[in-house]
Amino acid sequence: MYSKGQIVFSKKGRDKGLAFIVYDYDEAYVYLVDGKLRKLEKPKKKKMLHVQPAYIIDEMIKSKLEKGEYILDSDIRKALAKYNGKKQQI
Repeated sequence: MYSKGQIVFSKKGRDKGLAFIVYDYDEAYVYLVDGKLRKLEKPKKKKMLHVQPAYIIDEMIKSKLEKGEYILDSDIRKALAKYNGKKQQI
């Protein structure tokens, strides 16, 4: 299962191999943000089958999302900086 603030990697599509943070989720989809191309105002809707969970959760992002606190795209970019340096092989 997925959690808000969890880091995942895309397995399919143009963004294959890139890291994202789970902004929200429902039964079949996750809504992903990266702070650059996919900002908080318009998260990427992606099927759960098309992402690889990293089992890493950014606790600061998670707590802000769950509490409904204000969060910036720059916060997302900082959290993903160490994962998006280069594309991951999946």
